[in-house]
Amino acid sequence: MSRYVIDRKKLDENIETVKKKAGVPVIGVVKGNGYGFGLQNLAKVLQAHGIRFFAVTEVDDIAPLRAVAPAEDILVMRSTCIEEEARRIVEAGCTATVGSPQSAEVLSAAAKKAGVRAKAHVKIDTGLGRYGFLPSEIESLLQVYKTDNIDFTGIYTHFSSAFTNKALTQAQLVLFKDTAEQLRKNGIDPGMMHAANSPALFNASGVTLDAVRIGSAFTGRLITQAATGLHRIGMLEAEIVDVKNVPAGYSVGYNGLFKTTRPTKLAIVPFGHYDGFGIEKATESYTLHTVLRSGKRFLQKEKLFVTVGGKKYPVAGEVGLSHTAIDVTGSDIQPGDIASADISPLFANPLLTRKFI
Repeated sequence: MSRYVIDRKKLDENIETVKKKAGVPVIGVVKGNGYGFGLQNLAKVLQAHGIRFFAVTEVDDIAPLRAVAPAEDILVMRSTCIEEEARRIVEAGCTATVGSPQSAEVLSAAAKKAGVRAKAHVKIDTGLGRYGFLPSEIESLLQVYKTDNIDFTGIYTHFSSAFTNKALTQAQLVLFKDTAEQLRKNGIDPGMMHAANSPALFNASGVTLDAVRIGSAFTGRLITQAATGLHRIGMLEAEIVDVKNVPAGYSVGYNGLFKTTRPTKLAIVPFGHYDGFGIEKATESYTLHTVLRSGKRFLQKEKLFVTVGGKKYPVAGEVGLSHTAIDVTGSDIQPGDIASADISPLFANPLLTRKFI
């Protein structure tokens, strides 16, 4: 049976590296099933490091997060005009995101119905083009701050290209700070200001403000232009279930696209595309060189490898949905030996068991 293995010691070290780099409170982003580590798994580890503020995007993530973080702050990073979503955010005591006048109205109505005051952070769209008020919509934003039943406790934005474009990131930061200053000039305290995501923390300067929102940096699989000191974490793992010998000229895998050139020993590994293997080729830098290399991989169908006993063995044929054959000719590999593959936790099937070692 396949599983996704996570090195807890390396994860602990990544979290401490992030905290040291930030120098301000860390908002632990656990969206996307905790960036593939498991939402509750990652939340518990972050709590052990003193992190008490979390963020998600899906309203459905609130309940499982509340189960392990009953008293912590939870920011829902979705400006929603859906009444049912606003109701659930309010009833769970989460901090909502307000990115439009309509979302403020819906949130206010939900709070009034529940007999409470909602908490919210305002989202400013400085260039990503999703949620948020444009900096030019300051008059509309000032009116939103007058909405009944809402306590506005923070303001934030999201950088669109922090992994590649430092100039654009700085331009967005200036827009964000200017918007906050406009609020102050009109007698409004913007509260907690946050903008930096994982790439921004490690690629840009002056972006930490009052807090940072971090998720992908915990995995160590971060698109940056320089070394980060983070550990790359996560391996897909399974026991080899069978071995066999085939003659030269024998087809392996679907469509007969691969033929052996010599007598070959094959080992069958019970993981494939369904588990997340063979659907991505991760890189931790994003430069012209790596873009061209990625294109070369695609055109030349660069070989994939599986590690057994510390040695890499090439995949023979195409990766299947649930099985992969590897060429282990000349080895003493047997059924029961552990095979592993380096894949991002985001690509690992959410149904796979997460095993912390």
